[in-house]
Amino acid sequence: MQVEQACIAAVRRFTRFYTRRIGVLHEGLLGSPFSLTEGRVIYELAQRERVTASELGKELGLDPGYLSRILAGFERKRLISRRPSEADARQSLISLTPAGRKAFAGIDGRSAEEVGALLGALGPPDQARLVGAMQTVEALLGASPEAKPEIVLRAHRPGDMGWVIHRQAALYHDEYGWDESFEALIAEICAGFIKSFDPERERCWIAEIDGEIVGSVFLVRHSKEVAKLRLLYVEPKARGSGLGRRLVRECIAFAKTAGYARLTLWTNDILHAARRIYVAEGFRLVQEERHRSFGHDLVGQNWDLDLRPA
Repeated sequence: MQVEQACIAAVRRFTRFYTRRIGVLHEGLLGSPFSLTEGRVIYELAQRERVTASELGKELGLDPGYLSRILAGFERKRLISRRPSEADARQSLISLTPAGRKAFAGIDGRSAEEVGALLGALGPPDQARLVGAMQTVEALLGASPEAKPEIVLRAHRPGDMGWVIHRQAALYHDEYGWDESFEALIAEICAGFIKSFDPERERCWIAEIDGEIVGSVFLVRHSKEVAKLRLLYVEPKARGSGLGRRLVRECIAFAKTAGYARLTLWTNDILHAARRIYVAEGFRLVQEERHRSFGHDLVGQNWDLDLRPA
């Protein structure tokens, strides 16, 4: 198909503008010691529990030798770990270490801040126009219609707490019949988190699909040695994707990096899906107690995870 030179020139002009606007030409990605390609590799590793180098290379379209050098550098810096694949002994399964997840969290947080600043110069109607135009570009230039939507984790932003309170209150009412007193509890937890937020030792992860919030979890300081996992939830449309386990693992990795010795949580025995995740990740049930809350007779449970090296 013949393409007019004016169209080619327009696309090239846009790519030059956009790469300059988002700082791709800078030596380090978002002020980090990583190149753009290294940052993308870290991003892809953060989206998966484990992946082989061949799978990663295929996903990113990278030369195997180039990717191998990047991964070797990450290994020297202890950002990744490898273990043999049970399915194919010739392959290694690669995952981020706690240090690697900390590096990703830094890049991810700065990226969200920069994009937020970029969009902040526009009013809501123009923000919607920009996002719509980007989605059009993505669809026209090769986004596979059968591909599963990507779930992105980010740090909390203004307005997120209100959404978390609204959605959890609505979901738990619809699914378990819990009353407004549960909404009051969520609001208290979210307000306390914002008022005393310590970014060195606390974190909120917001999960999104195409900009829509589909889940969240909080890691909050209880004492110098103990952290609490709080308010884990996943929207029905994202269930079965492994998001709940991914959010819990983010909490565990961050708690270890922050130097906590123990991670604790409180839940109720009727929340079966969450309890299965906690058991799978090594949490131990330490206490059960019957209580009357949220308009129902429930069994509350306290779970602990020892974070100290064996």
